[in-house]
Amino acid sequence: MLEFREAFWDLYRPGCSEHLIVRKIRKLPVFIKELSYVACDNDKIVGNIIYSRARIISEDSLEHEVLCMGPLGVLPHYQKRGIGSRLMAETLKKASELGYKAVIIFGNPKYYERFGFKNAKELQKGSLTGLNGKFHADKVFEIKDDELEEFEKGFPYKKKHVTDTQLK
Repeated sequence: MLEFREAFWDLYRPGCSEHLIVRKIRKLPVFIKELSYVACDNDKIVGNIIYSRARIISEDSLEHEVLCMGPLGVLPHYQKRGIGSRLMAETLKKASELGYKAVIIFGNPKYYERFGFKNAKELQKGSLTGLNGKFHADKVFEIKDDELEEFEKGFPYKKKHVTDTQLK
């Protein structure tokens, strides 16, 4: 959890919620254990990627299972060394081998463009062709402020530097 907290601290809002999201996902049936990878430097976890099951409900009300990737986090001191890229490449390869057809990102679209994402990435050619609909991720991504505040009590205090007004 700590690596996600450090990787995302103050990035999109004061503090971050990714470490709580990861904790919650790992307890749910949407969690895909085979696609949860960590990167280590000796015995220290320096990066982590996680996937969950999601769906697209098409305009004709059919459900299409997809993967939701995220969060992907690397400790700040280890960033820009290819660790996140390797985690992404290895898990996308594994997801394809497991038969998953597409991955939807749950994160900064600009960051993920380098991995072939626009809003999604096809793992099986044509798997998203002609598919129009609404993406549904698990409600685990909906974090309430009071829930995060309570969870944060289990971690060392860390000053928040970004304010809500700086994000606008």
